Amino acid sequence: MANDLTAELHLIGERARSAARILALASPKAKNAALLAMAEQLLADASEILAANAIDLENAQKAGLSGAMLDRLRLDEKRLSAMADGIRVAASLPDPVGAILKEWTKENGLAFQKVSVPIGVIGIIYESRPNVTSDAAILCLKAGNAVILRGGSEAIHSNRAISASLQAGTAKAGLPEASIQLVQVTDRVAVRVLCSMEKHLDCIIPRGGKGLIETVSLHARMPVIKHYDGICSIYVDARADLEKARAIIMNAKCQRPGVCNAAETLLLHREIATTFLSGGLRTLLEQGVEVRCDRETLDLIPFSIKASHSSLIKEASEEDYRTEFLALILALKIVGSVDEAIAHIESHGSHHSDAIVTEDAEAARCFQRSVDSATVYWNASTRFTDGSEFGFGCEIGISTDKLHARGPMGLQELTSYKYLISGNGQVR
Repeated sequence: MANDLTAELHLIGERARSAARILALASPKAKNAALLAMAEQLLADASEILAANAIDLENAQKAGLSGAMLDRLRLDEKRLSAMADGIRVAASLPDPVGAILKEWTKENGLAFQKVSVPIGVIGIIYESRPNVTSDAAILCLKAGNAVILRGGSEAIHSNRAISASLQAGTAKAGLPEASIQLVQVTDRVAVRVLCSMEKHLDCIIPRGGKGLIETVSLHARMPVIKHYDGICSIYVDARADLEKARAIIMNAKCQRPGVCNAAETLLLHREIATTFLSGGLRTLLEQGVEVRCDRETLDLIPFSIKASHSSLIKEASEEDYRTEFLALILALKIVGSVDEAIAHIESHGSHHSDAIVTEDAEAARCFQRSVDSATVYWNASTRFTDGSEFGFGCEIGISTDKLHARGPMGLQELTSYKYLISGNGQVR
């Protein structure tokens, strides 16, 4: 069976490579026409897609998946419409292929151009979110890449329905169906096989739990762009506007706690801790947020708040400050300075998204320069770490790597470049 799977995946790879050669030469008009056809087909197939998603949700509930995982898995008409809108946005964006990034001429008359080109064939291995099937497919196609998708078992019915719809739209517009291919099995062996397919895959992007990402990073024979945990912190400085801080923290923690850009740790400067714990903390608790606090924080929480919300106030362990909860849980800690906050984030965070709330511009600049994360905010919620919020349209994910791509990955991050040199008989 393993040999059959290997043969099947290599066949998928061969088809993807052939499709990638066609896509690399496709005009912006042809690619945009395919995207618009995909958006229309997705909505036309809405009933089939939602029926498939209902099967996945039922199976996930029986398997005891968490509320956060169920939220990631769930599709409805609104989310499906948003997926179609995302495709249309991608079609409206400038084409990233063929852009002249730099050009110059040497004294000998040789003219150089550095030009953006597609990466080629991209493999994406992901878990839970069926919308990734659409986002990954459309961004890869817009950037002239073929894509091989391998989703998780919990979303297999949804992924099959979505990918079939996108393939149909692509074919209607005259581009190869093999531009978008879904691995139809969820056997873990498929991940290992994909990691060995350097002949067919130019890079691989894992999106999911730490175990998946570490497995891919260990076995892949091609470049890997990693999307690790979102252990996001918010630091409330001594000179913070506490009402502004309250609104930012509520948004970052409560709006959608099961996503990677939600806040997981709150650091309070000692000078404002008592004031915040008397007001802002109550707001969090009233929203059902469980707070895990260091001993100093516990001692400062007013007795009336402890008495009315005792079940939600707990002492933190050291591990809590290194945990992506993906739930209404927040780790709290008091620090004495911006430098102490930075040191905590650097030693406990995941280099994803972190924020400072302060009216002190010098403290903000220090924080933004020193925190080594993909996105660093001043007086804004970490929930803005998203391709659409950055103006990229859809996104492949949030890269926590430093090389080739970092932060929200949009169209530009799905291209490489090559040099075109024109001469008139020059020899060296």
